[in-house]
Formats: sequence, structure tokens, C-alpha cells
Amino acid sequence: MSQQTAAAAGSRRTRHFLLVFLGAALLIAGVVSFYASSHPDGLEFVAESTGFLDTAQDSPAAGGPLADYGVAGVQNARLSGGLAGIIGVLVTLLLAGGLAWALRRRTGTNTEA
Repeated sequence: MSQQTAAAAGSRRTRHFLLVFLGAALLIAGVVSFYASSHPDGLEFVAESTGFLDTAQDSPAAGGPLADYGVAGVQNARLSGGLAGIIGVLVTLLLAGGLAWALRRRTGTNTEA
């Protein structure tokens, strides 16, 4: 097998892996996240059990479009949570992919000796 053919096969495998990974991440974020625990997280549980939960103040992001693990304006809780999960996954992957691409390009130009 030539070096060019091997590189093309490796590229196809990488692309296939990334598509499967993206599909799995979106499935987990959109569907499985609905079945996450509805109980408060550790900090909220301790605040409630020690009696200072009522003194908490909302963060500046409390009115944001993805506050409370949901999408503002979507009334269906299951759909709202799923959409928030999907948006979160896509934004995270875009940021991580953009950073990886920028760093790869940056280091690739400095390899000349």
C-alpha cells in the first residue's frame, strides 16, 4: 500500500470516528441527559440542610438563554433540557476544535530547521 493510500485510509477512519463520537455525544446530551438526577447538587444539598439556601443570590447569568440547564422560551422541560445539552456539546466541540486547529496551524509553521 502506498503512503498516499495509507494516509487516505487513515483520514477516512479518523473522519468516521469523529462522526460517531459527535453522534454519541449529541445522543447523550439530547436524550440521556433527561434521565439525570433531579436531586440538588452537593453544594445546594448542603446549603439546604444547613439552612442557608434562602440567602443565596442568583448569578448574573441566571437570566441567560441556557440558565438552569434549559433553553429559555421552550416550555417542554424534556425538549428544553435536551436542546440545552445539544447546544452545550456543539459549542464545546466548536471551541475545542477551533483551539486545536489554531494550535496545530501555529506549531506546523515553526517546524522548519
